[in-house]
Amino acid sequence: MTSPKRQIVAIGGGGFLMDDTSGVQERFLLSLCRTRQAPRVLYLGTANGDGERAQLKFYKLFSDLGARCSVLPFYLYEMKRDYAATAREADLIYVGGGNTPAMLAVWREFGFEHALRAAYDNGTVLAGISAGGNCWFEHYVTDSVPGGGVRDGLGWLRGTFCPHLDSEAWRQPMLAATEGTAFGAGEHVMVHFVDESPLEAVRSAADKPVMCVRRTARGHALDAWAPRALT
Repeated sequence: MTSPKRQIVAIGGGGFLMDDTSGVQERFLLSLCRTRQAPRVLYLGTANGDGERAQLKFYKLFSDLGARCSVLPFYLYEMKRDYAATAREADLIYVGGGNTPAMLAVWREFGFEHALRAAYDNGTVLAGISAGGNCWFEHYVTDSVPGGGVRDGLGWLRGTFCPHLDSEAWRQPMLAATEGTAFGAGEHVMVHFVDESPLEAVRSAADKPVMCVRRTARGHALDAWAPRALT
């Protein structure tokens, strides 16, 4: 029996949480799901304290695209709910932005990273913007600590990731100062990994300039990586 593909999409910016209601990013994510007819999509808003406004944006856009939507909150934690089963049953798990270190601390407190790993190994697509892109990597660039910094992630993907690469001037030199494998995604850019290897970068705004870079070996400079335009 063939093992399911393990897929992660790290999003630099754009999409429904940044008031882009075109659905371009979201349709791409749904196209990766093992179930195309009414896929189950789970939203995790841990990084922004399970803010209701973000949840409403999620429900509106993904429901309009035919998905079966649900939210898994940690503030407050639903004691009678099986969080591991909910993650495992999802075809796509979308992780919202916010405070990456705080989100990882909460997940680890509840052992939820193990549920996410089991879902990932079973073919659930993992995706997320900003903090939701950071968390899967060995390291990530974050503004959730004073002055910005590099912190450790879950380590499922090699290297360092930086979202919002073209939004704040300090991000590019901080990513450039890291060693080894690195990926940087600006607004409207998504990086798709399959079985822990980078497959492609895609862009959801064909009419706007975007930024995407990568470094694949220690000692090399960051190289520009042209994303494929989505329609």
